[in-house]
Amino acid sequence: MNISFRQLKVFVEVAQQGSMARAAQCLHLTPPAVSMQVKELEAQVGLSLFDRHGRQVSLSTAGEYFLVHARRLLADLRETDIAMTRFKKLEHGVLTIGIVSTATYFVPQLLARFHEEHPGVEVRLKVAGNREQLVAQMESGEIDLSVMGRPPREIATRAEPFAAHPFVFVAPPKHPLAALGRAPMNALHGLPMLVREQGSGTRAAYTALIAEHRIEPRITMEMSSNETIKQAVMAGMGLAFLSLHTVGLEVRSGLLAVLEIDATPLMRTWFVVRLQSKLLSPAAEAFRYFILERAEDHLRAHDAPLLRAAHAAAGVP
Repeated sequence: MNISFRQLKVFVEVAQQGSMARAAQCLHLTPPAVSMQVKELEAQVGLSLFDRHGRQVSLSTAGEYFLVHARRLLADLRETDIAMTRFKKLEHGVLTIGIVSTATYFVPQLLARFHEEHPGVEVRLKVAGNREQLVAQMESGEIDLSVMGRPPREIATRAEPFAAHPFVFVAPPKHPLAALGRAPMNALHGLPMLVREQGSGTRAAYTALIAEHRIEPRITMEMSSNETIKQAVMAGMGLAFLSLHTVGLEVRSGLLAVLEIDATPLMRTWFVVRLQSKLLSPAAEAFRYFILERAEDHLRAHDAPLLRAAHAAAGVP
């Protein structure tokens, strides 16, 4: 049904007044305009919502049921309007955001844009070494919102997806695989691999991928830092499986190459997460709304040129 909130408001007023004419006076409309809105609404619903008695009207059985839902929808609209007004007038507050280390490559940029719109909000950013540490911070109540790739199952949370999270294999630009174009997953078999530590979201994604394709790269080093892994790859110590968000600078500078391996990019999802039992402050609610509305476009603009560059280097259209 293509029903407008204007039609709902007119319907509720007519139901309350029991008259098209009185409803028109209350709404500052003409009676023909009110009558037209009601007729269009009934046409959309496919049922008669009023029984006509001369100039008086009364709700039909269908109209009585519809009135319950109309009032509920209008109440939701009023609550939404109040919430948005509160965000527009947000001047002060404290916001504590917890993120996994991989999110450090884009969350600060989003926070900077948020701060431009809400300069009175004090932002505190806590970077956890990995997902397990972030879950512990959430459970202890240290943070308002978290940005992570795998919402925890061990505690009750509300997780909302806001953007795609691609993972890729990277290598030094002169590595033989970088010149092959698209290669099968088994081309990685036996090659030296530098990986994140157990407990990180990146390691979990890597483990699931190689298990699915039944390959066994040779893990030569385990590190707890994306930056250290990138430096080791550039030094020729092996390949790595990393979030595409983390390698933008190195790929654009020609220091790393994104490998065209089948089944990659492996697409995962970013979530903004909070404890179900935690009542968000106006500042935290404002940032939650901001990241759900803005982050996807921001990350798409970051990722698309990198993937296009990888395809071009491999000769893929």
